[in-house]
Amino acid sequence: MPDPILKIVGLNAFYKDFQALYDLTLHVDEGEVLSIIGANGAGKTTLMRSIAGLLINGPEQISYRGKNIGSMKPDQVAKLGIAMVPEGRQLFPSLSVQENLMIGGQVGRQGPWSLEKVFDLFPILHERRHVASTSLSGGQQQMVAIGRALMSNPELILFDEISLGLAPVIIKTIYDALPGIVGGGMSAVIVEQDISKALSVSSRVYCLQEGRISLEGQSATVSREEISRAYFGVE
Repeated sequence: MPDPILKIVGLNAFYKDFQALYDLTLHVDEGEVLSIIGANGAGKTTLMRSIAGLLINGPEQISYRGKNIGSMKPDQVAKLGIAMVPEGRQLFPSLSVQENLMIGGQVGRQGPWSLEKVFDLFPILHERRHVASTSLSGGQQQMVAIGRALMSNPELILFDEISLGLAPVIIKTIYDALPGIVGGGMSAVIVEQDISKALSVSSRVYCLQEGRISLEGQSATVSREEISRAYFGVE
């Protein structure tokens, strides 16, 4: 078996004196779509922020392609090939759609993703490329956030709460776009509260409960009873 693209071993994460993650160990394989589920406050966003370098951890707790990255800054992590679509999108409100997208390209990585390819993926963004990002609907802003991440030409993309607060028709549009995003062999981690959606697009799933892994399994075979026990901590 080839080595995983991402390995996390014994990860503990803190916000000052508050511990949010406890001894997490997990991995992401090359070309795999992995889903992370769990209730609010389970530690999902903290995990994503740790991978992306937004929380500083022990250098050996997170490794990417065999390189220890746990203490790297976000720009260093991005240059290695990891991009995150953050919860809440976090676009630059003073910039246009196109300008927000181009920020992702400033990482300087070579690869298949360009403005033209992002516009092919989400044609509405081409139509609205010169308007302020704040004038877009929530779903369109999510498309910009995804496009910005893709513009950095990552090999691993992190989606934090990809469908949160979006209308069902927009959620479908975004999930329909996922095969075109990962079809070239990109690995992905999807944090999602919609369990059915998470399982439908991933090969494996981890459930977090109060900062700990309560379940790991194959998305196609894990039962709803197992998920319910892991999700709510019910024996």
